[in-house]
Amino acid sequence: MRPLLLGLSLVFTAPQFAQAEMHEVKMLNRNASGPMVYEPDFLQVAPGDTVKFIAATSGHNAATVDGMVPDGAPGFKGGINEEIEIRLDEEGFYGIKCSPHFAMGMVMVIRVGDAEIGEGFVGAKVPARARQRFDEILARNGFGK
Repeated sequence: MRPLLLGLSLVFTAPQFAQAEMHEVKMLNRNASGPMVYEPDFLQVAPGDTVKFIAATSGHNAATVDGMVPDGAPGFKGGINEEIEIRLDEEGFYGIKCSPHFAMGMVMVIRVGDAEIGEGFVGAKVPARARQRFDEILARNGFGK
C-alpha cells in the first residue's frame, strides 16, 4: 500500500511540463479571403511549438521574410511543394512568405509568446500587396492601425 501512495504523491507533486503543440498551415491557391493564401494567415503559438506547412495546392513554399524575424531567430526557407515542420523557440513576430507569390501578397504572421510587435517588423520593406496583407492580418488580430 505504501508504494502506491508514494507513487500517487509523486504524480501529484511532480512539476507539470507543457507539451509543445503542432500547428498546421495550408498553402493554397485560393480560399474565401482571396487568392494566394496561407490558411490560417495568423497563428499565436507558444515558444517550442512546431508549425507544419502543408502543400495543399502545388507551386508554394514557406519562408521567412528578411527583417521580419525576432533577433537571434534563424530564418528558414522550404522548397516549392515541400511540406516542412519548423520549431519556433524565439519569442516575437515572424513574417512568412511564399517565395514565388510574395509580390501577390501570399504572406502570413506567426506570433510566438507574448512579445510586442517591433518597429523592424512593421517597417520592413516588402512588396505593396504583401504590405497590404500584412497590415490587414495585423489589424484583424489587434496589432494594426
